[in-house]
Order: sequence, then structure tokens, then C-alpha cells
Amino acid sequence: MASLCFESALHIAAQLRRRELSAVECLEYFRERVERLNPAINAIVVFDWDRAREGALRADRALAQGQPTGPLHGVPMTIKESFDVAGLPTTWGDPALSYVAERDDQVVARLKAAGAVIFGKTNVPYHLLDFQTYNDIYGCTNNPWDRTRTPGGSSGGAAAALAAGLTSLEVGSDIGGSIRNPAHYSGVFGHKPTFDIIASDRLAPPPSVAGIDLAVAGPLARSAEDLDTTLRLLVGPGRLNHAVKVELPQSRRKLSEYRVALWPSDPTSPVQREIADRCQSLGERLASLGAKVSDRARPAFSTEHAASVYRRLLSGATNAQSELTHRDWIQLDEERTRLRLAWQEFFREWDVVVCPIAAAVAFEHLHSEYRGRKLRIDGADLPYFQQLFWAGLATCSYLPSTVFPTGVGTQNLPIGLQAIGAAYADLQTIEFARLVAQEFGGFQPPPGFD
Repeated sequence: MASLCFESALHIAAQLRRRELSAVECLEYFRERVERLNPAINAIVVFDWDRAREGALRADRALAQGQPTGPLHGVPMTIKESFDVAGLPTTWGDPALSYVAERDDQVVARLKAAGAVIFGKTNVPYHLLDFQTYNDIYGCTNNPWDRTRTPGGSSGGAAAALAAGLTSLEVGSDIGGSIRNPAHYSGVFGHKPTFDIIASDRLAPPPSVAGIDLAVAGPLARSAEDLDTTLRLLVGPGRLNHAVKVELPQSRRKLSEYRVALWPSDPTSPVQREIADRCQSLGERLASLGAKVSDRARPAFSTEHAASVYRRLLSGATNAQSELTHRDWIQLDEERTRLRLAWQEFFREWDVVVCPIAAAVAFEHLHSEYRGRKLRIDGADLPYFQQLFWAGLATCSYLPSTVFPTGVGTQNLPIGLQAIGAAYADLQTIEFARLVAQEFGGFQPPPGFD
């Protein structure tokens, strides 16, 4: 069991099905790691060990009777703090919002129905609105690669727990890169789904039950295979559209058959040279395998305009003081629809866009005044939130995007890239990430956590 902590959730599930270890043994294995290693990074902040053990015991009994409940049967995992788990607190990092959930979020219910054993919740920033993860309730989460740095946000606790081998699987949420940014900073995989294909009760701060524009729930994992399986488990209608059926197109092809557009950097949001270079070098390697690759292909719209539309929609969705009127939103939605149509036309010729998700690798903890923050990018101080451009490329137009690790850079910190695809091509962007990992290497553990 020595390396179990860094195995995929599917590998752990297979061992459980073959009864090479029990669900209780697996849970206790992770519990020992969490109690020993979590204090240094503070990734998991809510624990539910007693009920998790009861769940693991039920899983073992069911398996002994030949009745596994699903592909995650007996697999121990955590979930982002913002999702409701019946009997556990939900806070969104804000004491004023804190309550004990009475029922499971729809995402949690589907994970449990697939057999998962949820033993805790992972840390988030205040109201889920930061590229870092800290709040007044649970404190600050550190990056396992360098504890002086952030693991990202807002699903920072989720990504840090995965990278450190403290959990086998995670589900986060994303409106401004909140799945993809931590996946990049922490060296794991993350998938932002096409908008509205996964139902959740908690994509807006409590007590809201309506959800908000742009926000989605999606998986984080140590393998693309886990993303694929978890996405399939989570996709489905919500309580108010239960007659709707979501069926994503399959994707089976070789890397040599992909048509890849590279977007290494952009004047709207410059990125560190080594991130742009990593994107470019990946394209060169794909071209050497026979893939069609271009670093000039772009959808037919102004990047400055696209960034502006996204930022205004994001402000309207997340800022209670926003002065965006309904008439304003209708006009922005019209502009967004034109962007979506441009992307649709673009993806007739290309399968994926490979580009950064953030302007830099994980940066040192920065808890200064929110609006005045700057990031140092190759000697220049640039506005902290300027890098939202990279998240917004997919988010604004409701597109799927998969972040995958590409190894470490010169500072021995992970570099992840995102693969953006056409609407509902979620399985294709995940499959692309799987093939890239298979060919060039995927997740690797941070030093000191083996």
C-alpha cells in the first residue's frame, strides 16, 4: 500500500473490487496520511471520519455479497467545502454564511450513489473569489510543492490534497478558473465542463438556490482517466429539468489525428516566458507525432472585446454591488452569443486550443489589499486579475476545458496547460489530456510527500 496515495481513484477502486484491500483499510491508510501530513498544508479542513468508517464498512459488506454500488465503490475522497454534505458545515469561507447542511448537494449524492466514501471537505477562499485559498474560519492552505506559495483558488484545498496524496479524488467548482488554476499551480488534472451539464445546488453563495451564470462543478484528479469517469457520473439534469438527457459525444483518436491550435500568450494577458515556451514545445512535439498544429489559428473575434464581455458578465454574477441591469445583461448575452458562434465556427477546423490558464506558476502567499494586488511576470508588475483572460476564454462561451500537468519549470514548480474544446466536447478535451500524459508524462508527486 506504500504508493496507494498517488494511485488513481480507478486503480484504487479496482484493488477494492479484487479485494486486495478492504475499504476500511483504504480509509485508515488515508487517515494516517492526513493526520501526519495535512497540518503542514491545511488542505482538508472538515473531517467526517466516523461516518466515513461506517460507509467503508457498508462498502465491504456489499462487496462481500457481490453487490458493488458503482465505479467508485469504497473509494475514499474529499469534496470542496462549498458543496453541501448533510450533517457537515458549509461556510464558503465566511462566518456569516455558515450553516450545517440538511441534505447532500446533487453532486455529492451522485458521488455517493457511485460508491464513494466522503471523509472530509477541502479549503476555499472567502466567497470562492481568489487565486489563493485562505479565510478567517479555516486559515491558509499551502502548496505542497512549496509551502510559502499558494496552491491556487478557489478549489485550492482540493488540488493541494490531491497533489500531496491525502485524497483519491475531488470535485470543485469553476467560474474564474477555480478548478483549472489550482490544477496548474499544484500539478494535477482538472476539468471545467460545458456549462449546465452537471447539476449542483451550491454554485452560488448560500442561501441562493438558483445558481448563477458561468459557474460549473467539475472533477479534479491525478489522472485524466479519473476525470473521464467522474464527469460521466456527474453529468445529468437537475431537480427542475429531470426529463432532460445529456449525452456527450465520444472521443477516440490518436494524438497524430488531433488538430491543435496553440495560444502560448496574448497581449491582453502576458504570461511567464517559460509557460509560453512550454506550450510552444508541446506543440512541436505534437507536430512531430503527425498532429496538425498552428500557433496562429484564432477564433474570429477581438481578444480585448472577449475579455471585456467576460469580465462584465463575471462581475454581474459574483458582485452583489454590481450595477449591471437586466437590460445590460441581455446585451452582454447577445455579445456572448456572437462569441459562442465564432468559437463554433473555429472548431469546425480545430479540435482543441492549448493555452495557459494563468499568467504565472504558483506565487508566494499574497494577502494584501484585494484590488491593488500585482503579479510579477518576467520583471513586470501586472494587475493580479488581468490573468482572468485565460479562464474567460472557455468560461464566457460555456466551453469545456481540461488542465493537464506538463512537468515542473525552472523553479521546480508545476506548469499546467489547458485544452479548450467545442461545446459538449468534454470527453475529447479529457481524452486529449490523457493521450498527452501517456506520451509525455502526467502527474508527479511533490517532494517530501512520498
